[in-house]
Amino acid sequence: MSRSSNTGLSLAICPRPGFEHRAGLLSRQLSLPLLPIDLWVQDIVGCLPERLAIVVDDRGLSLQQFGPKAPGPVRCEFALGAARHRRLYGGGKGQDIAKATGLSHSGFRPQLLDLTAGLGRDGFILASLGAQVTMIERNPIIYELLADGLCRACDEAEKDPALAEILQRIRAICQDSVDYLETLPGLQSPDVIYLDPMFPPREKSSKVKKEMQAFHQLVGLDNDAGDLLATALKKARYRVVVKRPAYAPILSGPEPGYTLKGKSTRFDVYPLQKLP
Repeated sequence: MSRSSNTGLSLAICPRPGFEHRAGLLSRQLSLPLLPIDLWVQDIVGCLPERLAIVVDDRGLSLQQFGPKAPGPVRCEFALGAARHRRLYGGGKGQDIAKATGLSHSGFRPQLLDLTAGLGRDGFILASLGAQVTMIERNPIIYELLADGLCRACDEAEKDPALAEILQRIRAICQDSVDYLETLPGLQSPDVIYLDPMFPPREKSSKVKKEMQAFHQLVGLDNDAGDLLATALKKARYRVVVKRPAYAPILSGPEPGYTLKGKSTRFDVYPLQKLP
């Protein structure tokens, strides 16, 4: 996700009472205005129909959309909720994502690059299945949400050894993915590269997940995903995996070697050599 920018969006840092200091630091770091959340909600910016805020409160950071029929806040969460349920009951190495990345292959624990990390959900699952995962996210706002989620998960991991072990296999970097790959020494080539580029939703917008609505507002679409795939194919050791909506065309470039297709999602696999 999140590889382009959308400069026409109104965005601010909004602290809840008691969190002004952290919000101020974030405001300076991201060069975004700092506004009291009550004033932002009251539409002091000229009755804009849609706007976003990074809300800072006792639960960390969240991306909050304001405006008519706006959905709820979006947080990066690894320790609780859906992430915990999927980690414990999601099907383990029988999942298509495990098969696509080679993690279902006996004894294979790859060094894996997730080049479009977004909120890190797939990267976290891959780490929970044994991969050493480097998450790359170039959008600094999304990266702050990701880093905040990892930080809060580390706090929860003090009482959850299994979670702590997973988090030790994850690192996150804020950088353009193509730049990262092009400066990566050959001896550090990842075993597997994973891509999940942003794709336009279907017209049934009411069914689009709330985080996708917010992400589309914040960062636009991944119009350079084909270039990223081309660079990834030069750098990966064993394979490149691209996650796509089931209805979407393949990325520009070579045909995938094979595809694993589910009801709503598929994985296009580009094998480069046999797994060890």
